[in-house]
Amino acid sequence: MKRLFALLLALAMIFALAACSSSSSDAEETETEETTEAETETAEDGETVIQGLEDGVLTIAMECAYAPYNWTQYDDSNGAVPISGSDGEYANGYDVMIAKLICEYYGWELEVIRTDWDSLVPGVQSGIYDAVIAGQSMTEERSEQVDFAGPYYYASIVCVTLADSEYASATGLADLAGGTCTAQIATIWYDSMLPQIPDAQIQTAAETAPAMLMALETGTVDFICTDMPTAMGAVAAYDDMVILDFSDSDDNFEADEGEINIGVSVMKGNTTLKDAIDEVLSTMTVDDFNELMDEAIAIQPLTED
Repeated sequence: MKRLFALLLALAMIFALAACSSSSSDAEETETEETTEAETETAEDGETVIQGLEDGVLTIAMECAYAPYNWTQYDDSNGAVPISGSDGEYANGYDVMIAKLICEYYGWELEVIRTDWDSLVPGVQSGIYDAVIAGQSMTEERSEQVDFAGPYYYASIVCVTLADSEYASATGLADLAGGTCTAQIATIWYDSMLPQIPDAQIQTAAETAPAMLMALETGTVDFICTDMPTAMGAVAAYDDMVILDFSDSDDNFEADEGEINIGVSVMKGNTTLKDAIDEVLSTMTVDDFNELMDEAIAIQPLTED
């Protein structure tokens, strides 16, 4: 019996050692997998890899038709950059200037893709481009779909009308009551601002900023709602337009600053790119942004095709 007990004890010890060896091997394998996953976020030189920038190219999207934020021109004057896949056409404007500053800071190349307004968010969500720098307001709705770096411009809401319009002397929203109006589609101007005007006759949203301005210029509407940079660009291009700014009035638009400031959108969860862009923007002041916007307005085309 003693011999049998000793044999069984020996066998138990062997199985125990085997189990420990297997557990240790599994632990080492798990540790190796975790290390490998961690290493995918770090370059060989120890620097953090920016998601989407492994090739050293920052691919951004914009309409290229939204002066002074962005527009299309037909040469590379004033620092314009080529529009990807479009021979002989170049993008310029405030958004391009900001993108170039970001790329210069990190030594990245810049690629600009032209797309329509409604495709901006879906495109960055699907990874077609790394970021959108296109005059987008940092609205709560958009923030549920993408992450925002910035702001890279602090905006305010205004209206624009024709100089000879009955609304040109308006000093508050009440003075716009009953007027026909529009704004660009899928913007806070159209969705949240125009409904604040008493009895406003809100028309179909304009597909683009130029279409919005044309609706005003042709008399289709009495006034439009937009942000200050777009309005400043409008009056620079059309000498018969005037800005209605109610910021010093008690009868002004109500909006959360976070909803109207302009940001750079990136794919949800891409914190490495968001943080990298924020690092650059944090070196700039409100005066820097305003000075750059003034430069964009000064060089924008007088009209757009």
